[in-house]
Amino acid sequence: MKQDLRLNVYLRNARVNKLGLVAIYLRITINGQRWDFSTNKFIDPKTWDAKNAKIKGSSQEASSINGYLDVLKMKIVNLEIEYSLRDEHLTLEDIKNFLTNKKKEVVRMLIPIFEHHNKQIKKLENKEFAPGTIVRYDTTLKHLKDFLLHKYNVEDIRLDKVDHAFIMDFDFYFRTERKCNNNTTVKYIKNFKKIINYCLANDWIQKDPFINYKVKIEKVERVFLSQDEIYKIYEKEHPAERLNLVRDIFIFSCYTGLAYVDVDNLTKNHIVKGIDGQLWIHTYRQKTSTATKIPLLDIPLQIIEKYKDHFLCKKGKLLPIFSNQKMNAYLKEIATIAEIDKELTFHCARHTFATTVTLSNGVPIESVSKMLGHTNITTTQHYARITEQKVSNDMDHLKFIINNKKAL
Repeated sequence: MKQDLRLNVYLRNARVNKLGLVAIYLRITINGQRWDFSTNKFIDPKTWDAKNAKIKGSSQEASSINGYLDVLKMKIVNLEIEYSLRDEHLTLEDIKNFLTNKKKEVVRMLIPIFEHHNKQIKKLENKEFAPGTIVRYDTTLKHLKDFLLHKYNVEDIRLDKVDHAFIMDFDFYFRTERKCNNNTTVKYIKNFKKIINYCLANDWIQKDPFINYKVKIEKVERVFLSQDEIYKIYEKEHPAERLNLVRDIFIFSCYTGLAYVDVDNLTKNHIVKGIDGQLWIHTYRQKTSTATKIPLLDIPLQIIEKYKDHFLCKKGKLLPIFSNQKMNAYLKEIATIAEIDKELTFHCARHTFATTVTLSNGVPIESVSKMLGHTNITTTQHYARITEQKVSNDMDHLKFIINNKKAL
């Protein structure tokens, strides 16, 4: 983008110091705008060559000042070339900031940064980020836009305006306007905090607005079924075939610990012979891309066999399955029919596997964690609960050991 840039060096006779020396000025004209810039160099006006805009002669002073003036003009010309190569418009303000060592203020807005983050993670879908994670960030961004309109009546806000008060107001917005519980609010704010941390890492903001934000995820008691409740559901036959199908897939998950999406993704190729020569499920969790290897117990094997001739299974799927929404709706019917007074969802099967099927039957939590596809025991502890029956069984075993020692 070529621009009309002109440079003119001249003496400004109005500026004479106590020694009678006159100041040298540089007149910069670009696109019709003009600025007279002092070089802070003073000379005897008799030595000035007005035609060539330099000091006469070859004295040390003449060489030094003439060289300085040439370098100064060349810097401005180079600046114009840089802008032209970037196809940017060079303004007189840009030149002023350049010569006075002032950085041009970059105003960063919050929404474009969040949008850029979300576009980046979408490119890593099923590689470093699960689809569900991407959806949560998109939802957080939508809530942020709604919050800005609700609180400030604006569609965006300067990044440097995001302070502690902004965070607290955003938190309050989730709890009141969106009617979110504590844990949902904290999860949304946590997503937003990642964006702020990204800005801090890039030095776009100097102070962390989260530094005094103190909230915690509240412990939630996860719903799981007892062994009797599992049997009540599994043994109940329904007139509606859809309920029998949902019952079977749910029970399959109770005995494998697989989440809905991972059951839905299963094909016959995921059934392999394990290290013990028995059939195992070898798959990867969609949420974390973590490898999951689960030995198949008799009940899930029977369910696989039951549906092997289903038209979907003939096309390669391991099991036929409804949408997650329908599965959860039908599970509520099943719970009512079986007289189970619990909020039954498909995810309840995963907690049932961790607590009732494995941990309560003496499977070490390390093995449970491995089958659930967790990368640390802490996550598994959110799924697996030590039941009173497990404590009772463990204490009975301890009593047996102690009594045997006494007998010796």
